Amino acid sequence: MGAGHAHRLYRQGHSPVHGLPPHTKLAATFLFVVVVVSTPREAMWAFAAYAVLLASVAYHARVPAGFLLRRLLIEVPFVAFAVLMPFVAEGERVHVLGLSLSVNGLWGAWNVLAKGTLGVAASVLLAATTELRELLLGLQRLKLPPLLVQIASFMIRYGDVITDEMRRMRIARESRGFEAKGVRHWGVLAKSAGALFIRSYERGERVHLAMVSRGYAGSMPVIDEVTASGAQWRHALALPCAALVVCLLGWFL
Repeated sequence: MGAGHAHRLYRQGHSPVHGLPPHTKLAATFLFVVVVVSTPREAMWAFAAYAVLLASVAYHARVPAGFLLRRLLIEVPFVAFAVLMPFVAEGERVHVLGLSLSVNGLWGAWNVLAKGTLGVAASVLLAATTELRELLLGLQRLKLPPLLVQIASFMIRYGDVITDEMRRMRIARESRGFEAKGVRHWGVLAKSAGALFIRSYERGERVHLAMVSRGYAGSMPVIDEVTASGAQWRHALALPCAALVVCLLGWFL
């Protein structure tokens, strides 16, 4: 199973984190996110501890802080949503700098920001230390439904192809003097989207027939069998286990 060239989130390296088998990192990231989401929002110190744990992982993975922070910009829409919550939520209100804010909204905004940021940061670290091809092998190793893994594989393989097709169509429109400036041009864009869908569908049909002619019977062959030793599992699960201890302290303290 291959997935083409390395994705943009991946950072080439030879750190201990890069060397861990992909399915161990996937399991560790998933468990860490579950623990973070399960933490009571009032335990603010716990989220600071989670951030320290992720910083430690980034240090051992040799992922620079700037690289990580730039990738965190993907959560800007969630930040905007969180900022609005204190203004629109109901319940008890407090006045801060002349603004009337909902107490429940403030707690909700903090909850979204803290847990969302930590979850995104963990995912970015996973992507920065694991190639897409390895992620697919890890998902397969974790016994995810083969159909889902194949869909993800094809999406990764042909995402760039579809993007390039969109670029060529845009260049063709612009070479004929078209420039989208308002609602009256939406019809042309809609027709372009329809044409792109038809081309993609037809390409999928051709690829499927080519695969069937080469012996495809509903499952992709596994070329690289990824295994993990007990020590590697222990290293990978150190993050969620430490986070679990913090979470339990947050509930009982």
